[in-house]
Amino acid sequence: MRFSTLTGKEIAQYLIDKECKFFDKKKGNKMISDENTLLGEILVGEGKLDPDDLDMALREHHKTGERIGRVLIKMGLASEEDVLEALAKQLNIPFVRLSEIQIPQDIITSVQAKLVTHYNFVPLAREDNVLKIAVSDPLDIHLLDDLRLILKTEIEPVVASEKEIKEAIKKYYGIGADTVEQLVDEEKQTPTLEVEKSEVEDIENMAEDASIVRFVNQLIAEAFSDRATDIHIEPLENELRIRYRIDGVLYEAAIPPSIKKFQSAIISRVKIMADMNIAEHRLPQDGKIKIKMGDKDFDLRVSSIPTPYGESIGIRILSRDSELCRLDRLGFDEEHQRLLREMIKKPHGIILVTGPTGSGKSTTLYAALSEINTIDKKIITIEDPIEYRIHGASQIQVQPEIGLTFARCLRTVLRHDPDVIMVGEIRDQETAQITIRTALTGHLVFSTLHTNDACSAVTRLLDMEIEPFLISSSVLGILAQRLVRVLCPECKTPYTPPREALEQVNILREDISGLTLYRPVGCEKCRYTGFRGRTAIYEMVKMNDELRELITQRASANVLRKAAIRHGMRPLRLDGWNKVKQGITTIDEVLRVTLEDEFLIDHFEFLAQTQEKINSKKG
Repeated sequence: MRFSTLTGKEIAQYLIDKECKFFDKKKGNKMISDENTLLGEILVGEGKLDPDDLDMALREHHKTGERIGRVLIKMGLASEEDVLEALAKQLNIPFVRLSEIQIPQDIITSVQAKLVTHYNFVPLAREDNVLKIAVSDPLDIHLLDDLRLILKTEIEPVVASEKEIKEAIKKYYGIGADTVEQLVDEEKQTPTLEVEKSEVEDIENMAEDASIVRFVNQLIAEAFSDRATDIHIEPLENELRIRYRIDGVLYEAAIPPSIKKFQSAIISRVKIMADMNIAEHRLPQDGKIKIKMGDKDFDLRVSSIPTPYGESIGIRILSRDSELCRLDRLGFDEEHQRLLREMIKKPHGIILVTGPTGSGKSTTLYAALSEINTIDKKIITIEDPIEYRIHGASQIQVQPEIGLTFARCLRTVLRHDPDVIMVGEIRDQETAQITIRTALTGHLVFSTLHTNDACSAVTRLLDMEIEPFLISSSVLGILAQRLVRVLCPECKTPYTPPREALEQVNILREDISGLTLYRPVGCEKCRYTGFRGRTAIYEMVKMNDELRELITQRASANVLRKAAIRHGMRPLRLDGWNKVKQGITTIDEVLRVTLEDEFLIDHFEFLAQTQEKINSKKG
């Protein structure tokens, strides 16, 4: 008998009859035929379930009345996919993996989003008057009967996991598709809003509409689910584009095309949440949202900028409950850890961390402060914004609009007898001057600069008119860093890289015969990106007499880099190559975040030739 051809009542009777045949509880005899095999027996027969576990699940099943499949999943005795595959075999219907198939667009558009969301199914194909759908519970006879009545067609179910069904709905219909559909229906039933003096009032009312509120909440919830650090809401000429930044790379969110109609209401809703002025569209604005997801608290930093097609919104997601990273978890090798620990234990001086926005500078500084945060040290931080809370430290949020700048805060905190000061960023000459002089007056100072490499930090300070002798006598060390994505350990696969890419990253021209390099593939665990999480690559300069002498001579960044390399500095690209060799990341990732320095390659070749000559003389 083929299950898909039965009506709801026939299915119910069929299952009652089967249940009577399955198990004689009083006698304890299993009454199994080849055609009607118990779900548990199928799993046992395929080696996916232990017979003792089956007996335990059956006892729970008879006690609670829950279906045996659900009991197995709940007790962790079998995976959802294994149970559903066995159920499909038992009912003689197919089991499908939705991630491996492409559903035609005409099939998707033939069924409304609110219907698939409410009943949690995905339409797959249509043959004559039969619609094939993927469901996670093919025994739900009410669902099948309801769909037959609503869609006025025969329904043929196949089995898929609930997780894959939800992912497919999001992929093919978009985030909040049912909400948008409802908004479109409501719009058809009401007159279109005219752009008059009452526009702000109308938009504000629409922004408070339950459907708009729900859609914005879905966008934010989806960002948390995807581990996004930023949400970008970008109005374009004919569409509203929403993108998430995940592991440092932007991915476009799947949203319904009709969402463009509600662009103003969505943007206004975000601005209302962030306590921004929704009547102001011409000037940039900043705001903040505090939200709770589960048992975690988050701060959302919201920024708006005007564009020709409407205001563009950027949202940075910051967790107030994030644990401070430790130095040994930031991607430092043993030598870099040793050097950094030496520097942060000095009584005074300045340690600079450089890199572009989003390169993990703040995380490194917080980890360093956490390392030296003891009861005998007073730590004060000046930040914009405060990203992590440090227990025992006094943290100040700068507010330039009221005159509370980095420079003003620095002058004030010196009266509070600090041992360690963190200045979030050196942005101008005044801040640079005070920071350097603070380091010279017996304080340990941490700060950041936006430069491409470690040695360029010196030239940046010189450009700010800081005297060379002040720099050479105050700076303890400079750390430059970038973030690279980490390969997913579940799906990474070995490969042979192209020669051109290998030459770009393998600066030392090492022999890689016998070395295994990996590339990303993509799987369910990493959401088919091939990467999970990020780590940092570094170059670290520790000050010495030669470098100090070069700084006082106002030497260029290139001259400083060559001297630093002679004293053991490992450039960013070389540190990245080491992580490629360890199977942590890929060549493409390292090339993506680092610049190519031709003179460095030549310099390394010169050093290698010099070393060969020294070795030959010793021989």
